[in-house]
Amino acid sequence: MANYSYDESGNMAAYFVLTFLSIFLVPYTLASFSTSKPPSLSGCQCQQCTAQRQRIRKRERGSLLTPRLGRRTLIIVGGWTVVAFLVYKVVNADNQDKVYDPFEILGINTAATTKEIKSHYKKLSRKFHPDKVKLAVNETMEAVEAKFVEITKAYKSLTDETIRKNWEMYGHPDGRQEVSMGIALPPWIVESSNNIWVLGAYGVLFGGALPALVGRWWFGNREKTKDGVHARSAAAFFKGLTEESGLNDVTSSLGKSFEWELPNGKLGKVDAELARLEGQIKEKLDGKWDEIVKAAEATPKDHASRRRALILLYAHLLRLSIQHSTLQKEQTQILLQTPTLLNAMLNISMARNWLLPTIAAMRLHAFLAQAIAPGEVDLKAAQLPGIEPSDASSLPKSESSDFSAAISTLSKTEPSALPDAQKALERLGHAEIVDASFKVIGERFVTPSSFVHLLVKLRLAPLAKDGSAVQLPKPETNEKRDNEFLLSKKDMEDLPQGEYTNGYAHAPHWPANRKPSWWIVLADVKSNKVVVPPIKVTDVPVADPQRGLDYRSYKIQFQAPQTVGLFTWKVYIVSDTFVGEEAACDVVLKIDDPSVLATEEPDAEDDISEPEEDSLAGQMALMRGGSVKKAGGEESDDESSTDDDEGGAKDDDDSSSDSD
Repeated sequence: MANYSYDESGNMAAYFVLTFLSIFLVPYTLASFSTSKPPSLSGCQCQQCTAQRQRIRKRERGSLLTPRLGRRTLIIVGGWTVVAFLVYKVVNADNQDKVYDPFEILGINTAATTKEIKSHYKKLSRKFHPDKVKLAVNETMEAVEAKFVEITKAYKSLTDETIRKNWEMYGHPDGRQEVSMGIALPPWIVESSNNIWVLGAYGVLFGGALPALVGRWWFGNREKTKDGVHARSAAAFFKGLTEESGLNDVTSSLGKSFEWELPNGKLGKVDAELARLEGQIKEKLDGKWDEIVKAAEATPKDHASRRRALILLYAHLLRLSIQHSTLQKEQTQILLQTPTLLNAMLNISMARNWLLPTIAAMRLHAFLAQAIAPGEVDLKAAQLPGIEPSDASSLPKSESSDFSAAISTLSKTEPSALPDAQKALERLGHAEIVDASFKVIGERFVTPSSFVHLLVKLRLAPLAKDGSAVQLPKPETNEKRDNEFLLSKKDMEDLPQGEYTNGYAHAPHWPANRKPSWWIVLADVKSNKVVVPPIKVTDVPVADPQRGLDYRSYKIQFQAPQTVGLFTWKVYIVSDTFVGEEAACDVVLKIDDPSVLATEEPDAEDDISEPEEDSLAGQMALMRGGSVKKAGGEESDDESSTDDDEGGAKDDDDSSSDSD
């Protein structure tokens, strides 16, 4: 029978834990290595952006003395530390299931003769006999006696015929052994004296910790929407936005959401710093701060955390310096949370097809990225290094794609900042709509309820060193290229091989590396509605005709209206990074009656020649009442006249024969 025993030494438990840890840690570690390396992208080379990237790298990775260890890193380090300890324990453990080998115990060769075995045993007896061994410091008499018994048993296994036979047949000098089945549990778990403690541990683990963990996960997920924001934040967006909401309303709704998105911070020693910042904000905004606080319902008594977040948000927008490290970290956390909140706001606005709040939420992305007060489009020159918002407000008004006035002023007032400003111009660019049209695959006309593609061709027009936009020629229409892209399943046209992707944008005030993106919005301005959900695109190429890259195509598929007529809509290109860098153009969608498809078919058949009368196609055409070509043409007429002549001659011959 099998003899079941508990794991006295803990070796089997170590194997058990080691196996399961390895199953979890190996893929977890490999996944962390594959996702931890960020894409290698180039960035703006101005001094402000270079210094900001160094601060971002230090915040994300930490320093040599104070490394930043995330939760994933701690789990990996702790897990592999436990694995190393278990491996060390298993390697140095005594193997109780080792195959019995008397030659190994005696330390002799397997080819040794009986005489050699006896001689070697006598030497070992004189050395390990308990009466002749002097105990060492960490050695006991029991261990010495066990060693001598083991040597004696091995000697008899090789010299005594009965014992040797048992060893050869059963692998042990004592004959057949019981099968021992070990259980990977230490014996103290099942000892009666420890029942209360073991049951208590099981109760805490499975009755308390596990339900608490599952409940926290469940209720935590219920509080979050699919966009990753708090449900009460989404409710605030839903109630706060209207069809006529602009930038101020969107900013107020954003300020309300921080009450539930961020944990309540303890004011403590930073209340004086907050009061100082609020005073500077009031001075900068000339009395508008009270209206902003009222719109965001950020009263000090009832919504202190909301007011705190709003102060830090406007301190960033007005480029106010923060001295306290705690508030700096909190401001960074608030700013990094804003894209998620604004995207949730966009989804709520687009679900109602509202145009104004949708465009306002998109534009707020850029104001936050460049640290410019919302709505101040005239301050777009403040995006350049060396130009503060107060300086930008005094510059003459210019087109959105023109920074020539700012560069001219900067060259006169602060020439040392001019090289950095020119480096920033290389990263700005100006989005330009090359063409926007509606296409239906395989059809010349658009009929009601047909599937239509809005085909938009975009490019970035580079800016010259003097700040003016470079004039580019309009590329020729390439029908083959358009049709191939329309037939593909991708929303963006593939870029050719080479360095055509956009690197990190010029955003020296944003606390993270930022890659520029643009929204393509198809809107009905008259009804203030978004026609189809917008798409967000990236890697819009900088136009370079010398390399053959004029534009990149994007498409949005939707179903045409069910009514016949002309629909005048507008295409907006809105940047999420650069203030004032937008483009727009009118597009007209003509919905024709389905009967035009039927009237188009005869015109297409005009180029096809009529079938001949004696062919199968000709007979079918005659049955339908169509026109056909006479078989043989003019030759048939000649042949018929010849036949008539021959017939007349034959008749004359017959008449002459009758008269004879």
